[in-house]
Amino acid sequence: MSLIILDRDGVINHDSDDFIKSPAEWEPIEGSLEAIARLNHAGYRVVVISNQSGIARGLLDVDTLTRIHSKMRRMLAQVGGKIESILYCPHGPEDDCECRKPKQGAYSELANRLRIDLAGVPAVGDSLRDLLAAQAAGATPMLVKTGKGERTLSQGIPEGVAVYDDLSAVVTALLEPSL
Repeated sequence: MSLIILDRDGVINHDSDDFIKSPAEWEPIEGSLEAIARLNHAGYRVVVISNQSGIARGLLDVDTLTRIHSKMRRMLAQVGGKIESILYCPHGPEDDCECRKPKQGAYSELANRLRIDLAGVPAVGDSLRDLLAAQAAGATPMLVKTGKGERTLSQGIPEGVAVYDDLSAVVTALLEPSL
């Protein structure tokens, strides 16, 4: 079975500079849930790794984050998909923790949990820190133009990083490489 790592905000759901602070604010990007279901049906294990500094900033608590993730999982189940695991960093940028992207701590935790090497595992994000964390962990970073992706692209990304319009385009490229 193959593995793929996804960032949450800006990849699966619409992002907000004001943070996603409640289940009501969490809205999927068109086609993203179906794209995850396509991955599942093709034998992929889907894992989310996400910075959630809104917790450190006092904008939401862990219980609220759990309810947001429950909504995401419910909506995903309605289209036949699932996320195997969600790893998140609750710290703020000033905390200098290892689990906050662009550091690779969450990726290392995932590799340890699954007892695998992340070399070549696709890791989809919309920000430079997503790409850098994936690269540092040996995964294959991919940028989507949704969320902060267009801004990230305009500011420059590491050489060799594939760029896609959205998660659906990533999934098509992975599952139908001849197209």
